Amino acid sequence: MGKVVGFELNSQDPKKATSFYSMVFGWEISEPQWDYQTVTTNKDTEAGVNGGIAKGPHDFPHGIRLQIEVDSIEHSIAKATENGAMVVREKMEFEEFYLAYIVDPVGLGLGLIERK
Repeated sequence: MGKVVGFELNSQDPKKATSFYSMVFGWEISEPQWDYQTVTTNKDTEAGVNGGIAKGPHDFPHGIRLQIEVDSIEHSIAKATENGAMVVREKMEFEEFYLAYIVDPVGLGLGLIERK
């Protein structure tokens, strides 16, 4: 639990962001799906963290969020809010995982991922 498993770069101009990161760092970036594009920063045999580029929502229009894998989103949210965090997106269900967003006590955005 608590392992960083990805990142999300939020931008109001995802096309510009994807162009920059692919040209400068050679990242492989997928076609958009629901205003989100997956990012591969490494080859299968190299260490690295993959993530995505998304059109940022109104409450997090730009910035970077770490995606942290947890055993239970409910438990992690309870513990986080007890320690000063704020929930900005309740638990959402996706095909292979659940996802929630919180902001820590100093204003940094984090994604919580629970695998199915």
